[in-house]
Formats: sequence, structure tokens, C-alpha cells
Amino acid sequence: MRKFSLFFAPLVFSAVAAAQSGDVDRLANEVEGDVIAWRHHLHQYPELSNREFNTAEYVAKFLRSLDLEVTTGVAKTGVVAVLDSGKPGPVVALRADMDGLPVPEQNDLAWRSTQRGEFKGQDVPVMHACGHDTHMAMLMGTASVLTAMKDLLKGKVKFIFQPAEEGAPPGEKGGAEIMVKEGVLKNPDVDVIFGLHISANANIGTVSYNAGGTMAAVDPFKIVIHGKQAHGAYPWKSVDPITTAAQMIMSLQTIVSRELKLIDDAAVVTIGSIHGGNRSNIIPNEVEMVGTIRTLNHAAREHVYEAMARKVKGIADSMGATAELTLPLDYNYPITFNDPALTAQMLPTVERTAGKENTILAKPVTGAEDFSFYQEQVPGLFMWLGGKPLDVPVEESPAHHTPEFYVDDAGMKLGVRVLSNLTLDYMAQHGG
Repeated sequence: MRKFSLFFAPLVFSAVAAAQSGDVDRLANEVEGDVIAWRHHLHQYPELSNREFNTAEYVAKFLRSLDLEVTTGVAKTGVVAVLDSGKPGPVVALRADMDGLPVPEQNDLAWRSTQRGEFKGQDVPVMHACGHDTHMAMLMGTASVLTAMKDLLKGKVKFIFQPAEEGAPPGEKGGAEIMVKEGVLKNPDVDVIFGLHISANANIGTVSYNAGGTMAAVDPFKIVIHGKQAHGAYPWKSVDPITTAAQMIMSLQTIVSRELKLIDDAAVVTIGSIHGGNRSNIIPNEVEMVGTIRTLNHAAREHVYEAMARKVKGIADSMGATAELTLPLDYNYPITFNDPALTAQMLPTVERTAGKENTILAKPVTGAEDFSFYQEQVPGLFMWLGGKPLDVPVEESPAHHTPEFYVDDAGMKLGVRVLSNLTLDYMAQHGG
């Protein structure tokens, strides 16, 4: 009898899940027109990081119309809403980001952005050049679907609309890190969190995932080399910080190429800026370099930290110079780490929703996402949703963060279905 019950339970769950998926599909079809309209509005009126005031008001107004418990002003402009089923069960969090970028839109859309904002003291164009408009619209659609299916929920759903994923303005704090510090995963305490990111380079109808490290940790750094100034004609009288910097740059590349096991530990060490001197015939006192480190597992991250300090000091000492390493510099993101057990548990839901043929095991990427701050606290699953029209070749699809960036409205309905089914299935498996 015990064996029968263990065998029978998955069959019962599969039948219930299939029935719920039918309801999700119907409701997602009904709300699709609204999702598209919300996306067009949000795209037309983007706002920069930590300045999403009108965006937050627009989102909060809709969430209140669903009679949800809505909190605003989280991490400056964030919006959080709670859907309480009234029944015991887990708390499932769903997250979307809200901020645009200082990018001039060059698309011929009726709803293209002509907005302006201030970035680093400059008047700049603003565009949703990374798809955050679609993320918000899909989460609003999901809130609509799950509210309509409240009787089938077990537990609570927390809808998180987060500001400043692209990074807070200089001198400010923002994003997921601050939301976590302000308690967004508490009261009620979140058990698990799911998120989607639209992709301009993946076909509509597809969902890509990876277990473990899926997007890289980000660790900006600064190196200041102090030497001794001299006339360029008499270099032997100097301690040359430029020559020291050149040796340092080349040596730092060997951390990845010679110290990490590349088949296991993909990583990047990039110098993005170098400044020193002001004349052709003067060896300066000082050179400053800034750069970024990207790693996909904790062991590699720790090794790069140690190796950076070792090489910077060793090379400076060998040249008679001194050097200061600041690591991390002004901010850093952890690894976007998909909990392996949660990924395995929810993969059947994704496959049922998108189709097995459209559920793609993807390689990790060295881009970054501050969704990682939530995943440091609770198990999380973050996936890529296809947004590229099928008739557009991959090599012709515009990149994220560019003026030509574009994703098709038709990709969003699958996002609503995926987020809704993930929530329902997780609650069904963990409800009281």
C-alpha cells in the first residue's frame, strides 16, 4: 500500500498541474492584450535607476486594483505586493526590474522612448534597452493571473518590482542589495524566488536555464601605482609606473590563463581604463587603472582575489614602485547561482509550459544580474526567456544595451505562463 501511495502521488500532482496549466493558459490569453499595452506604456516612458518614480506609481496603482497588499518606497522606488491565499503554504517571490538606461532609442516604433533624464550631471536620453519594460509587464500579468486563481494557491505570493538593477547613480545605493537589507525577503519570509530575463538573441517560445552558476559575480577593482617622476630622456632616474602598469596588465591575464582550471572555472580579468601622465617627455609619478573581474563559482572568485593581491604587490616590489589595490572598488554582485535542487524540481514545470523542445540547457554567461543578492538568502531560479522574432537571424538581432535593442511583444505571454505555473506547482508540492 505504501508503494502504491508513493507511485500514485506524482500521477495525482501531474493531473492537477495539467488542469491548472489549462486555467493559466486561458487567463494568460485573456490578459495578453493588457500585458502588451502595459509594456508599450512602460517602454515609452522609461526612467533611470533610482528615479523610477512614475514607473513605480503606475505599477502600484495596478497592483492595488487587484486588492493586493502594496508597499512602495522600498529601496527608494521599489514596489512590493503580497497576494495571500489565506491557506498555509510557502511564500513564493517573483521579481521584475524597473530601470531604463542612458541610451538613445533608434527604433521606428509608435511607442519608442523620447524621454530624457540626468546621468552623472548630464542630460541624457533614456531607453528600456535591456527589456525591463517586458519584465514589469509580465509580472503584472502574472499578478493578474494568480489573483484570479487565488482559490488554488497555498501560501503567499510576493511580487517584487525592483529599482536600479543596472546600478545606482554614483554616490547612491540601490537595487536588490538594498531591497534585501530593507527586508524585502521578510514579513512574510520568502521560501523561494523566481525570475526571468528577456533575451533579444533567443527565439520567442524558448526558455533557457542552467543549474549552479549561471551569471557571473562582478568585482570592480582599482590599482594605483606610485613611482618616481623623471624626464622622459632619463628613464634611469625614474621609478616608471607606466612600465610597471604594462607588466602588471600582462601578468594579471595569467591568473585566468595559467592559474585557473579553465575547463571548470571560466573567469575574466579585464582592465577597462588606464590613466597616467600628461606629456610625451615626462615619466609620471602615478598611474591609475580600473577594471572588472567576472567569476562563476566561489572557489575561482576567492582565487582571483588572492592572485590579484599577490601579483600587484610582487610586480610593484620588483620595479621599486608601490601599489594600492582596492577590491572590490565601489560595488560588487555575487554569482547568480541557480539552486541545483530547485532547478531540478521545477524543470518539469518549465518543460510542460514551454515544451521540452523549447526548454534549453544553456551555458553560463559572464554578464551579471543583481538577482544574485536574493539567491544568497533563499533558493532561487533565474532563466532566460526568448524575445527574438523567429524570422530574424541571430546575427542580425540587436544586442542588449544598444540603441537598436528590440524584443517582440509575442514573447511575453510565455513569461506570464512560466511564472504562474512555477508558483502554482511549487505551492502544490510544498503547501500545507
